[in-house]
Amino acid sequence: MSQSIATVSLLVADYDEAITFYCDTLGFDLVTDTDLGGGKRWVVVAPPGRTGAQLLLARADGESQRAAIGNQGGGRVMFFLETGNFARDHAAMIERGVKFIEEPRHEAYGSVAVFIDLYGNKWDFIQPSR
Repeated sequence: MSQSIATVSLLVADYDEAITFYCDTLGFDLVTDTDLGGGKRWVVVAPPGRTGAQLLLARADGESQRAAIGNQGGGRVMFFLETGNFARDHAAMIERGVKFIEEPRHEAYGSVAVFIDLYGNKWDFIQPSR
């Protein structure tokens, strides 16, 4: 039996600002943006050429969800965005305004640098050693 994690939900404050960040700044594709009525939408984004999971941008509903925006990982890196060309893609991300909170480093497991999304969630941008 083959299984995979297909979609991960990420709390956001606003659908449109999240789409702008993930698509225009980070370079993801808008997979789906469907109106569900009552102000709710089903918004899915994914890295171009994706082979792994995609993100459901879920607008926070209620105070407890709003309080979790930007801290769903408890201050730790929560997402790992892999690339096949670290130097090229890192430079392109900086050019588009992605905020890296550290300089790239080269570890036994690959080249990596941590960036934050528009809400402060931490991401590892990584080219794994193969």
